Amino acid sequence: MHEMAIAASLIDIVKEEMAKHNASKLLMVRVCYGKLTNLVPDALTFAFEVQTKQSPLEDAELELKEIPVTVTCGECSAEFSPEGTDLFYMPCPSCKNVFGHAVLTGKELYVDHLEAE
Repeated sequence: MHEMAIAASLIDIVKEEMAKHNASKLLMVRVCYGKLTNLVPDALTFAFEVQTKQSPLEDAELELKEIPVTVTCGECSAEFSPEGTDLFYMPCPSCKNVFGHAVLTGKELYVDHLEAE
């Protein structure tokens, strides 16, 4: 479960930002993640809760926002979002090409916003 490692890194980032702004209690953190990261939201929420117990981060709200996949066709350069759940088979809606697409969005993983006092 790579969510435990992601939660640990997330906590390190949050602590660093809180120290920069002399904050002592985390209220909320928003994490944006791309659909291609294979992140399991419930697993990350659980990992975050477990690793923040009995700390200034305990009881903070973890908000997760999924970023959809968008690609550029390798054949005709059309930009599109694949339909359906099968992200291994992405036919271009313009030319029907299936191979060589460049991923534009969907691989991100970052802290978008945090609130602390």
